[in-house]
Amino acid sequence: MPVIKSWQDKAAIEKIVNRCSVDEMVDETVSKVVKDVRLNGNRAVLKYTRKFDKVSLETSRLRVSRKEIKEAFRKMDKELVQLIDSVRKNIVKFHKRELRKSWTSTKEGLTLGQSYQPLKRVGVYVPGGTAPLLSSLLMTVVPARVAGVRDIVMTSPPGKEGDIHPYLLAAAHLLQVDEVYRIGGAQAVAALALGTETISPVDKVIGPGNRYVVSAMRQVFGRVGVGVLPGPSEVVILADGGAKASFVIADLKAQAEHEKGLAVLLTTSMKLAGKVAEEVKGSYIIVTKSKEEAVRIINRIAPEHLEIMVKNPRGVINKVTGSGTIFLGPYTPTAVGDYVAGPSHVLPTGGTARFSSGLSVDDFRRRSNVISYNREQLKKVIKPVARLAEIEGMQAHADSVKIRISRR
Repeated sequence: MPVIKSWQDKAAIEKIVNRCSVDEMVDETVSKVVKDVRLNGNRAVLKYTRKFDKVSLETSRLRVSRKEIKEAFRKMDKELVQLIDSVRKNIVKFHKRELRKSWTSTKEGLTLGQSYQPLKRVGVYVPGGTAPLLSSLLMTVVPARVAGVRDIVMTSPPGKEGDIHPYLLAAAHLLQVDEVYRIGGAQAVAALALGTETISPVDKVIGPGNRYVVSAMRQVFGRVGVGVLPGPSEVVILADGGAKASFVIADLKAQAEHEKGLAVLLTTSMKLAGKVAEEVKGSYIIVTKSKEEAVRIINRIAPEHLEIMVKNPRGVINKVTGSGTIFLGPYTPTAVGDYVAGPSHVLPTGGTARFSSGLSVDDFRRRSNVISYNREQLKKVIKPVARLAEIEGMQAHADSVKIRISRR
């Protein structure tokens, strides 16, 4: 892989910075799917399951029965059950720290506060395909449970035989998922958002997925809430001359397992860059004149995952203004965040980490502000309220305050 020198090839860096996962052709296809599901419910869902997943289902098989789910759990290797539960505990421990309590403050007849409530019903999309993505199930369902969501609904694409992988079903049982449906793709997102004869609509749709799934989430937003919109996976590594080349190479190769993923090494060391270039294909290797320049480029890329393998990695944190998760030091590969550390691995991609954050309990809760004035407190604000309302041409707003003071 050729080494890019930042001072010579700015165009290559701009290509990375300006990457975009939006595809107009995909959006057009998805728009038709969403509209069809809205108009035809189950019939459309089954049609697109045949078309895209090559699986023919009857309406009665859309929902996975509790008997099937329990049977999958019964047959699951007990050692794997314990492993999943240990990861669940890590995720619970981390996300409990995020919970904010409702609060009120009252003084002399004026009360202000905020009330937090969990969403009632959330749809979780779990990618299927060739392998059961247990980690994605854990990293979405567990924060929802911590947040107190009442009903968690899971969808996942069926395999060739029309079944969801038994590991996913067993994990769904362990995590107390309320409903499971064997559908995937844009039609699953549309069904969750809009509802069908079989599936009741949810308040929010969460989860990673391919570009069709992400497009569907964008298109149903407003009808329901959506969480992070993760596109192709990304890792950027910041390393100095003291970093072990074998660690950097291993992490870039790990990233290559993600289809259409982004892998970038930024370093001040030509020696390290040369070693990595000999071993790794499909990654960008950028040499900068200083660590500060490298950080500036990282902030423009705003990657999903950022690994920092430099002397005093903690000193870099406050300089990073855009990254989903930051991994500090040589013994913290992205893989530990993907599977066991605790924070959800559902993270912003495509540069959206500049203005958004990874999945948290806040994605599963809503907040209401609380305001209460007595008559004396209202008298104190009548002039500014009335004046601002009148400037905006809202005389009735001004009158609604004045009447409470002029009449008892």
